[in-house]
Amino acid sequence: MGGVERDEMEVFLTLSRELHFGRTAERLYLSQGRVSQLLRTLEDRIGGRLFERSSRRVALTELGEYFLAASRPAYEQLTAAFESARAKARGLDGRLRLGFVGAADAGLLETVPLFGRRHPGCELEMHELRLSDPFGPLHRGEVDLAFACLPLNDPELATGPVLASVPVVLGVSSAHPFASRSEVSAEELAECRMIDIGDPAPREWRERSSPVATPGGRPIPRGPVARTQHEALSQIATNRGVMVFCRNFAQQNRRDDLAFVPIKGLPDSRYSLVWHRDRSNALVRAFVDTAAEVSARRDRVQSDVWTG
Repeated sequence: MGGVERDEMEVFLTLSRELHFGRTAERLYLSQGRVSQLLRTLEDRIGGRLFERSSRRVALTELGEYFLAASRPAYEQLTAAFESARAKARGLDGRLRLGFVGAADAGLLETVPLFGRRHPGCELEMHELRLSDPFGPLHRGEVDLAFACLPLNDPELATGPVLASVPVVLGVSSAHPFASRSEVSAEELAECRMIDIGDPAPREWRERSSPVATPGGRPIPRGPVARTQHEALSQIATNRGVMVFCRNFAQQNRRDDLAFVPIKGLPDSRYSLVWHRDRSNALVRAFVDTAAEVSARRDRVQSDVWTG
């Protein structure tokens, strides 16, 4: 590429699609300042401006249009060849089965296409896991990885780094007295009937979403049993009980017959990838590494937003 860096080409190609520095920065998990820096470096290498930019619009110059038409096919072909060869060298051809409970997290949904582009020789499958048996498929060899909420105390299973830490909310029927509240305290859970999660889900894992007592020790009455997320939501919607969810799940499952109320006094939900220690392989490790990279990039973008 005549000394052109990969990051510079990714910025150029993404900006040529988005024509917006902010969206380009979000897509590449970079700050806008870094996007501008990489673009200036590329323009210095070429010796001319690739984009006209003002406060109102971003557009390719005639030189930018020429460079885009000439470079994009070659760059995409070179990238695909590189990733394919690297996959073969590392044993990354094959199939990877990924499980999740309820709804796939936004970070996970970003990881999947990135992993697919990097490892085109891998066939990736996604499987929804039962609320009552989130880890059984790992033990039985039915999935290779599971995206799951912690805690997990199983010596046969390994966990990767924490990928997300999300506040929790209480799922209630729209007819429940708490539905109109802006917040409830963890101690007020003793006034509710908590949906039970069926076996064989581990006790400590069940009690994250279905606690049996408040932090102060008050017992929480038990409600009906649910074995899937859909069963749990149906029980809640008919006002037969309540359950604790992460805020991300609530945002993805808005319904007129449900309300999700923030809970004060419970720790955030922490999520990680989980796999069986005896079945770890290059594909599993590569996916875990990619997910950790996506999580770190999201954290950097969020940090850039907060620091201005």
